[in-house]
Amino acid sequence: AFFWLVSLLLSSLIWFIAVKASDPQDEPLQKGLLIFGVMFSVLLQEAFRFLYYKLLRKAIEGLVALSEDGCSPISIQQMAYVAGVGFGLMSGAFSMINLLADSLGPGTVGIHGDSQLYFLTSAFMTMVLIFLHTFWGIIFFHGCEHRCWWEIAAVVIMHLTVSGSTFCNPLYVGSLVPSYLVMATAAAWAYMLSGGSARNLRRFLLCK
Repeated sequence: AFFWLVSLLLSSLIWFIAVKASDPQDEPLQKGLLIFGVMFSVLLQEAFRFLYYKLLRKAIEGLVALSEDGCSPISIQQMAYVAGVGFGLMSGAFSMINLLADSLGPGTVGIHGDSQLYFLTSAFMTMVLIFLHTFWGIIFFHGCEHRCWWEIAAVVIMHLTVSGSTFCNPLYVGSLVPSYLVMATAAAWAYMLSGGSARNLRRFLLCK
């Protein structure tokens, strides 16, 4: 969570400087800066995910050196899951804080003919981002651990795709549907990388 917060702080600082140094009346420029800010934030988050992996790798090496049996008490898969959950929960918390702050008013959602589903769709979008960060953490760490750089690239591309789809709003179908499709793909991928199989899933669903 701390690493995600640092990435958010740096990306917010860059975007703030860019906005202050530009013409606030130039709407195309401001929209371009917003797009740049989102894409830069995504890349920075993934860079900090990689830095966190390197830090955890050093920590595991230290634990192995101190242990009597030469084995780490925590696996890299467990750390990947926890790191993903930390990224996701902090991302979701900030999303909901911003929404709740806007809901205090003044004004009423949809009063000028806009969609009244803003808060509901925002909640679903927050949920999908929490899950996605968890799955991305597993895939990203697996790619780093086995030097499968295409897995890391896939995580970055999926993150950029989901974040970019939000520019379709207020056409919420254009952001929610692709995001949930990406989540389903990432979930299946992370499940397989974690040692899951179709047989295990079937046994789980049948409570065997």
